[in-house]
Amino acid sequence: MPHIAVIGAGITGVTTAYALLERGYQVTVIDRQRYAAMETSFANGGQLSASNAEVWNHWSTVLKGIKWMARRDAPLLMNPKPTWHKYGWLAEFVSNIVNYRENTVETTRLAIAAREHLFAIAKRENIDFDHVSRGILHICWDKPSFKHALKVNSMLVEGGLDRRPVTAQEVKSIEPTLHGDFHGGFYTPSDSTGDIHKFTSGLASACQRRGARFIFDATVESITHDRSFRIGYVDNRPDIRPRYDLIEADGIVVCAGLASRHFARILGDRVNVYPVKGYSITVGLDDENSQSAAPWVSLLDERAKIVTSRLGASRFRVAGTAEFNGMNRDIRHDRVAPLVEWTRALFPGVDTHRVVPWAGLRPMMPNMMPRIGKGRQPGVFYNTGHGHLGWTLSAVTAQMVAESVSAEFAIGALAA
Repeated sequence: MPHIAVIGAGITGVTTAYALLERGYQVTVIDRQRYAAMETSFANGGQLSASNAEVWNHWSTVLKGIKWMARRDAPLLMNPKPTWHKYGWLAEFVSNIVNYRENTVETTRLAIAAREHLFAIAKRENIDFDHVSRGILHICWDKPSFKHALKVNSMLVEGGLDRRPVTAQEVKSIEPTLHGDFHGGFYTPSDSTGDIHKFTSGLASACQRRGARFIFDATVESITHDRSFRIGYVDNRPDIRPRYDLIEADGIVVCAGLASRHFARILGDRVNVYPVKGYSITVGLDDENSQSAAPWVSLLDERAKIVTSRLGASRFRVAGTAEFNGMNRDIRHDRVAPLVEWTRALFPGVDTHRVVPWAGLRPMMPNMMPRIGKGRQPGVFYNTGHGHLGWTLSAVTAQMVAESVSAEFAIGALAA
């Protein structure tokens, strides 16, 4: 069988490797980090959320970005410093507002299809990832936000999602630990949560058991093609001196997050991903009072741009915000503090003395849709640009790109 190289060992790269292994391919995964899932797949919000499938290409997003530009703690923050990439990306983002409804419905369908694959993989490979199946509750603080969410709900339902409006009283009955004066909300019982890092690490081990080779601490420096692809990389393992090495492959799948733009340029394609920073805190629930005061139902607060997940008995993940600030990976106190304050306000019984902050760069396409499938050059494929829904969509986009690989190599075999 052909040998396929997968560039990137985050959630999309590892699920892609697994899907290719299931189809009998030889697989090598290359990543610059020392382990799988060490960048954007490390500590995200944890939601497997078809209910969060609304794409951001809407005039309200643009207006909020302008309105909040001067607020350092704004849920959506835009660094006005100009760069060609940022403003070109934003122009494409605005041009895709016309596709808002169509892309939201399609993303919903993809998210629903992804569940079946992800849960089947976890069961088959016995992966424990702190999975909680208690649904996702979207909270609305006022009537205007509820009315907007009602419009969004019609698109999600069109995409096949079981999501229903609930009253303020029902909000409290669904999640009794929640404090606040809400107008109402929406509840999606089929959504769930889990630890993306634990799942990806567990699946990487399963891939290795199935015969995949993982090359870590490897910085890819060149990709050339003659009869096969030759991928040159620097081996940066700490126990040896840096050295240049090479692998050959019949095909390449680029799953490299933000670096996908760079690799696409080398391969003759354009993949216009932009880094949109998100923050999270993981609250240690170190005592019984905190454990009982923290929610088990996952939450989505549209006003604050915050989501939550309960990761087992002793961890509570709070994540959100969107920051357009280039490749900046700094963990800023003024961006983390609102997450802590939100936790204290809505869950006053949770002790926040032990909080671990994190920031990750979401690789977003201007149309908010992942780039899946073939490149211009034969043997080149992409599974990248999932934005805030990489965890939610990865299991189905992996299947889609694996089908593209199979179709091309089957045609090649017939031609030979």
